[in-house]
Amino acid sequence: MKTNAFVLIFISLLALPETKGHQGLMATLFVQKSAEFYSNSIGIYNSAMEKLPALVEDKNYTAALEQNSGFSGKPPAVILDIDQTVLDNIAYQARLIENGRYYPDGWDAWCMEEKAYYIPGVEQFLALATSLGVEVFFVTNRTANLEEATRNNLEKLGFSFSTKLDQLLMKGEKPEWTSDKTSRRQLIADDYRIVMMIGDNFGDFVSLDVNRSSTEQRNDAAKAYNEMWGHSWFMLANPTYGDWESAFINFDYGIPRSKQLEMKLDVLDQQR
Repeated sequence: MKTNAFVLIFISLLALPETKGHQGLMATLFVQKSAEFYSNSIGIYNSAMEKLPALVEDKNYTAALEQNSGFSGKPPAVILDIDQTVLDNIAYQARLIENGRYYPDGWDAWCMEEKAYYIPGVEQFLALATSLGVEVFFVTNRTANLEEATRNNLEKLGFSFSTKLDQLLMKGEKPEWTSDKTSRRQLIADDYRIVMMIGDNFGDFVSLDVNRSSTEQRNDAAKAYNEMWGHSWFMLANPTYGDWESAFINFDYGIPRSKQLEMKLDVLDQQR
């Protein structure tokens, strides 16, 4: 049961203009302005770079759940998500707050501006992977209509795409490429040994049915892969959005914002 304090917080948030009471305000400020976010991101990528050479050498290891056997002779590859893993879209989040809006308002327009910067640390990681002969694949749930803009954005930042290989795998680019990234990981696994995966959402590592389950089930599933985290799976902290948040509203995006906030307040735990 909510305490009177929580009820007062809830009422106060509802009374604020959407710009001032926007649910993403604190998370966006953390990502955009804090030394802590920068340090966390650099630390994740430094750790990934430290692990990468040994994973490339260990031909009996794969980071992909989709890859069970017959991979030792395949060339190495890494898979990275794009948004808040490679490209920093926090300026888009700031625009939403300033305008009192929420995703997906203005999302395609932002992507087509091709102005996103690298997440701290990723440029050095990509350079190391390339120097080690590791193929880089980007598996993103940006939609296929944004492929050209996304490619342009990455090239402006210095990434060089192969002319012989599709390294940018978009949602909807093929009928079977849905929000579930499993089929795209499997496609890469057919020809490459996946030595590392980096993302900001649990679904960047596991299937959709595991990712889009309850908060408790998602946490239990994450614990089942303790040996992967920080070894060949690297998770960037993203407090601004993600399926972690959607799980609180049972992935029902049609629920009114005020009700969503009430549901989030209901799951606050005062005991731990």
